Amino acid sequence: MPDRLIIRTPGKPESEFPLNDKPLIIGSNSGCEIVLDDPEVLPRHAYLSKVDGRWQVADYEPPGPLKPVTPAHPPVALGDGSKFMVGATKFQLASDAVGEEVSPGADMENPEASVDQLRRAVEKIKSEMARVVIGQSDVVNQILVALFARGHCLLVGTPGLAKTLMARTLSDALDLECKRVQFTPDLMPADITGTQVLEHDPETSERTFRFKPGPIFTNLLLADEINRTPPKTQAALLEAMQERRVTIAGQGYLLPDPFFVIATQNPIEQEGTYPLPEAQLDRFMFCVKVSYPNAEEEERIIMETTQDLSQEVTHVLDAEALLAFQHLVRKTPVSKHVGAYVTRLVRATRPDAPDAPDFIKNWVRWGAGPRAGQYLLLAAKSHALLQGKLNVSCDDVRAYALPVLRHRVLCNFAAASEGTDSDEIVRRLLEAIPEPDYAKGD
Repeated sequence: MPDRLIIRTPGKPESEFPLNDKPLIIGSNSGCEIVLDDPEVLPRHAYLSKVDGRWQVADYEPPGPLKPVTPAHPPVALGDGSKFMVGATKFQLASDAVGEEVSPGADMENPEASVDQLRRAVEKIKSEMARVVIGQSDVVNQILVALFARGHCLLVGTPGLAKTLMARTLSDALDLECKRVQFTPDLMPADITGTQVLEHDPETSERTFRFKPGPIFTNLLLADEINRTPPKTQAALLEAMQERRVTIAGQGYLLPDPFFVIATQNPIEQEGTYPLPEAQLDRFMFCVKVSYPNAEEEERIIMETTQDLSQEVTHVLDAEALLAFQHLVRKTPVSKHVGAYVTRLVRATRPDAPDAPDFIKNWVRWGAGPRAGQYLLLAAKSHALLQGKLNVSCDDVRAYALPVLRHRVLCNFAAASEGTDSDEIVRRLLEAIPEPDYAKGD
């Protein structure tokens, strides 16, 4: 939470003004809390106040404009690092945490301290993303759980729900290289992975092939509208997402570490699209459904994003710290009880399994494979650690069963004719499959 206001006036030394819960008036009048000697500033120009635990700034006496906010009605919400101008003076909200880089360092040897560092880092990332992305907190949580579990995310939602913005903001908060590929029907595999280029040496006249890397050689790849390109090009991601390498002309090339794919898909368009093959879907740890914002969030989106205001995201983690936390997630021990529950859930999705519920046999054509169990356990580990817990429970498994299984449970015609989708099947499965009872020898 910001605790001071940094003031940068041209020709004067930088100064700070302490913040508490009291509102501040900025202007040229001597009665203002912050007085500016600037002919462009009105006597009572800007009003800085704290509402519902969050600072916001607005014009005090219209038509006095705030720069770059023009106009500033309704008030503009501010967070750590937010900047605004009054006249020629720049203001920035700050706290001791602003710009603080969270690095696991030597504390990785101490599990409790490491988990606490991870929890604080995640809260900081969420805070930074919330300055740019309004709402969609559940989607952000799922993306972060997948990220720290070394998984990939498929975001499914209608246009205009900030899917692309979330990916870019996340890369900024993590100080990662981010590249975007717009998938189109004429996109070729080499446009993603790269290709061999023939070069001619003018001195020796020798011709050699040199590999020119494609956009997949990055930390965070945004595959926008992945279902708009044919399966041949979609398949270019198969090896990269699973093995984190690509093979060009028989030569293997390792991808940067960390490597994370966020793909977007529009579910309402059918013409000119190519459904992702099951093998491609299985590479995604989560299939995340991005829904419409609620009324309050949508009003904020409409009012705040139509102003001349840009938010700068502070780096929270670098690649080295992120990798350390990813290793921490995988090193987290899990009880046999939790492991057995994950196995039960995954095996119960298969209609040919002897202990599968009747609704699975009636509605499911194909169930989830072993990779679903791996991702479900990793999601439970990541979720527990992001909550600051060292113990992974069956509740953590249930919390992420839906995004892990919804794209791996394939419904048959009977389910479609009855209006039942994979989400409903997974919910019923969670109710039908009990946790193992070791007292009974399960």
